[in-house]
Amino acid sequence: MRKHLLYILCGMLLLTGCDYLNRVPEKDIETVESLFEQRTKAESWWKGLYGEVNTVLTSLTNNTSFLGADEFVTCQALYNSTTFRLDGLKVADGLQMSQSPYGSLWYKMYTVIRNANTFLENIDNTYNITDEDREWWKADVKALKAFIYFELVRRYGPICLVPQNMPMELDVSAYQLPRQHVDTCFKEIVRLLDEAAPYIPMHNQRDPAYGHTICLEALYALKAKALLYAASPLFNGNAFYSDFKNKNGELLFNSSYDRNKWLLAAEAADKAAEICAVGDRDLYTEETTKKTKLLNQMNDIESSMFSRFDNKEYLLEMKWGTLQFYRFTLPRLLDDEVNFNESLLGCLSPSMKMVEMYYTSHGLPIDADNSWSYANRYKLGSESSVTYEDVIPMNTSVVNLHLRREPRFYASIAGDRMYWQRGTNTATRNYNLLVEAHKDESWGTQEDFIVSNNWQNINGYWLKKQTFGNFATSNYVANLKGQETFPVLRLAEVYMMQAEAWNEYLEQPDNRVYDPLDKVRERAGILPVREAWKTFSNFSSKVDTKVGMREIIRQEYSIEFAFEGHRYWDIRRWTIAHQVMNEKQYGWNILGTTFQTFYNNENGPIVVWSKNKFVAPRDYLEPFNAEEILISGMVQNPGW
Repeated sequence: MRKHLLYILCGMLLLTGCDYLNRVPEKDIETVESLFEQRTKAESWWKGLYGEVNTVLTSLTNNTSFLGADEFVTCQALYNSTTFRLDGLKVADGLQMSQSPYGSLWYKMYTVIRNANTFLENIDNTYNITDEDREWWKADVKALKAFIYFELVRRYGPICLVPQNMPMELDVSAYQLPRQHVDTCFKEIVRLLDEAAPYIPMHNQRDPAYGHTICLEALYALKAKALLYAASPLFNGNAFYSDFKNKNGELLFNSSYDRNKWLLAAEAADKAAEICAVGDRDLYTEETTKKTKLLNQMNDIESSMFSRFDNKEYLLEMKWGTLQFYRFTLPRLLDDEVNFNESLLGCLSPSMKMVEMYYTSHGLPIDADNSWSYANRYKLGSESSVTYEDVIPMNTSVVNLHLRREPRFYASIAGDRMYWQRGTNTATRNYNLLVEAHKDESWGTQEDFIVSNNWQNINGYWLKKQTFGNFATSNYVANLKGQETFPVLRLAEVYMMQAEAWNEYLEQPDNRVYDPLDKVRERAGILPVREAWKTFSNFSSKVDTKVGMREIIRQEYSIEFAFEGHRYWDIRRWTIAHQVMNEKQYGWNILGTTFQTFYNNENGPIVVWSKNKFVAPRDYLEPFNAEEILISGMVQNPGW
């Protein structure tokens, strides 16, 4: 029997056309029967599923969510680069297209689903595996399949569900599966996770060799996240899609809002937090050796983003590909013989919007803290408190925007006249470098004008987050081991999901909202939310209302998960992307050679990018390739 000829998946048909029917999948050349007879080969197939997903989701090229929001600005040279292909930047500017979509995962993810189905259909034939391991492997693949469905739904909305692979001998029309109602899609995700849960081990029960798999903590967090999305405005009573139908007239979205969906999400998030508490998952708070409290807090925040499958905060992680943020965010330091690194570009910058997003030291928005002069934020000031030693130079001109900010700001953002640890200090050398960003300084541009053909930082900011201060810039790559991972789910997100879901379900927030939010804030080194707003804000009642807490929670999301690819999804599921994505991007005058000229005579930032564009409802869901739509018989997403 040539069983390998019997397996085909609709997703492949949709993406490649009917010619795929004449091709034999490479993995099936060795018949499925013989491959799954042996544990080692079955396990290799299982691990290969994660490898395929990992390749897609950690790629700065393929995963447009990393760069497709409003968190970054960059120079024209990187924007136009064909060498690096950072397509998310194009998506942020409204250049997505249906003819050849940027970051399309449809084919890639359905390939994994096909291979997952093959695994589930054949693993019972593997002879040298224990029953316990067999049930675990099957459950894990079901959970992985649920995760893939989730990634597809949040990109495309209603998708095709494929419970098993389809025999090849069917008529072509049989492969033209309709899209399922979005609620049906979320229910299938939850069903798969619930079915898998009894057989999935806790994080600390797994052999370290299987650290890439889905632990029980991650499973419950993923379930909560799926239900949170199902409850969010994009998928819950969205008027944008009230008439969105399959070709047979079947509605694909509910037009009416269902408050109870938030309750399901809240209870699921509570369960996820409970499971994490039983296990060994915890927020990263260990550093005590630095000379100030602020430096310890900054180190904890930095460490929360570093893992080699060994971070207690990570619930699900994937190994970074070859193209990581550091290549684009770390500075070249042209005039610094000790720290210069030609391979670094330093031209992918955190946006001014994100610089201003971070809180004050009291844990309040910069325009809400009555002890922080918002009106004078672009004026020059200075710092004298030893609290900020080795973070801000003492008694030196520094723009007020950089003063008296929260620890996450200093751990994530580097700007002019701020310190940035760029190596391990020795008895003879201090690697806590002072950022000097004016023109012709080592961090600043060496050009006499804004260029389009060279790497250039265009707004005067650098991203610290997702780089590691103990690794010297000059030999940064040499300190990496190739095992560094990216957090797909971390514990802080579970707490934030609890806060958001309960706030949306309740008529008025209570401790079910405040307590999990305060866990995140405590690790961030800021006051509990009610204490901060009641003590230091002129808008003290904001924390007492659902609407007020909604704004606070959303800003907390944007800060805690900044530059992790979260904001791209959050502003979409909240249906606010068309409000925030069409704003101009600002920065400092990088051609300025003095404090006055660099800071635009203290008149505020200047426009550095104005191409951002988001069209509603079109851009809330990603398009299918136009050719695939013709072949598959599916309906295209609205606006495309």
